[in-house]
Amino acid sequence: MAGLAFRIVNVFARAARLSGNPLAVVEDGRGLDDRAMQALARQFNLSETTFILPSQSATARVRIFTPAYELPFAGHPTLGTAHVVRSLASAGDAVRLEMRAGIIPVSAKGDRWTLEARPARWREARESAAEIAAMLGLEAADVLGPRLWVNAGTEQLIVPLASRAAVERARPVSEKFLGLESEDRPGKMLVFADDGDAQATALARFFFPANGAILEDPATGSACANLGGWFQSTRPGQAVRRVIAQGEAVARPSTLYLSVADGAIRVGGDVIELGRGQVTL
Repeated sequence: MAGLAFRIVNVFARAARLSGNPLAVVEDGRGLDDRAMQALARQFNLSETTFILPSQSATARVRIFTPAYELPFAGHPTLGTAHVVRSLASAGDAVRLEMRAGIIPVSAKGDRWTLEARPARWREARESAAEIAAMLGLEAADVLGPRLWVNAGTEQLIVPLASRAAVERARPVSEKFLGLESEDRPGKMLVFADDGDAQATALARFFFPANGAILEDPATGSACANLGGWFQSTRPGQAVRRVIAQGEAVARPSTLYLSVADGAIRVGGDVIELGRGQVTL
């Protein structure tokens, strides 16, 4: 096979180029079967790799793979892929991406991209504050409520903590965390501290299982969208805007912009193209 073109972009980046969440984007996924896509995602070994395909109903169709499995939706792959689609297709600052979770509208102002998430649904968590605290290596008093499983594209557990210090102290305990199960399986969790001030920056961390260990994502757009669903549930009808800081604990500082207004959840962030290359299969 001829060289397969790809790009590496950083999503939810700050001013530093080596910030945010890295993403590999394969420019043309035609001719690749599921096994080849999964193998390439494992080769890149980033949290996600995306493959751009033709679509009859949107600007492009996108498939998203972690090194281990395919995802129906994820935030930073959506924004990063939209950035590449704009470049490849001269599509302008508004694109629509067809994913397994549905068609996601994405728009840009410069290199700050914003997606509109699917409508969120939620359910109360069965897990108690003490059980979640044990998963996180925290005290029960550190875990607040309501604790909700939210799905605005993929289901995750959204857990408010009592303070920024509690968010920083979290150290997931693998044998306890691995028992967490969502409707999508495996269970993933966003913890955050928010003082209710739209002018302040909320602090968040996102944990997920991989190969028997619990890993931390530097910036998680799907979880930010689910946090928007959490706000919809806990503050019905209210407009909410938040700047979310994530990634400091894994040396990849990231910034996400969340807006909940008029029934819509929007998540934005800056995208930086870091490099291009080719893979020969």
